[in-house]
Amino acid sequence: MDSLGTSQGPAARDACAHEAQPTAAVVFDLDGVLVNSFAVMRQAFTTAYAEVVGDGEPPFEEYERHLGRYFPDIMRIMGLPLEMEAPFVRESYRLAHLVPVFDGVPEMLRELRARDIGLAVATGKSGPRARSLLKQLGLLELFTVVIGSDEVERPKPAPDIVLKALDVLGCDPWRTIMVGDAVTDLTSARGAGVAAVAALWGETDEETLLAESPDVVLRSPSELLEVCVGRSRTP
Repeated sequence: MDSLGTSQGPAARDACAHEAQPTAAVVFDLDGVLVNSFAVMRQAFTTAYAEVVGDGEPPFEEYERHLGRYFPDIMRIMGLPLEMEAPFVRESYRLAHLVPVFDGVPEMLRELRARDIGLAVATGKSGPRARSLLKQLGLLELFTVVIGSDEVERPKPAPDIVLKALDVLGCDPWRTIMVGDAVTDLTSARGAGVAAVAALWGETDEETLLAESPDVVLRSPSELLEVCVGRSRTP
């Protein structure tokens, strides 16, 4: 644990033994990292379940375990009708004004931009829905690119979405980190060769995430600034 309360896994500690390579880019997951969308997500899921499946308790807790994946993929994993996507998306748009940004996120993003660090979003949401939400929150212009799961051949946990972000940002993997709150985020990051950073300020399953041995663990958005300034990596 360093002075900020962050913790670093083996990859990050090993990197510090070599010549410093300042972080040049950060790829963020969206839900649970930049925005606290869980209440809206639960409401949208509940409505979609009622409309398509009917009576019964919506299995939202099981849905949460698969967050980070594309919605249709989650439906397939859970054995639920793909027809739930349309009402889920409709309700997500309708309720988007209720989604708050996590405290400290706007300041953190603006400081990273001021340091000329490239910023991208790689999300389980569709691209249009993610960009619409970020625009409504006044954050869209801070990102070079926002990529949705419908805009890559293989969504998370495959590395495609992070690799696409790297390509747009024009940044080397060893100078890039990905910040996520789900195992799928960490898996995608490692597949793309970037450092996997766990964000624990949302409603993530901390025990499950830590069991994946992320390279860095953060408990508040402000801690990311110290990581980006102080960390180093080698190819």
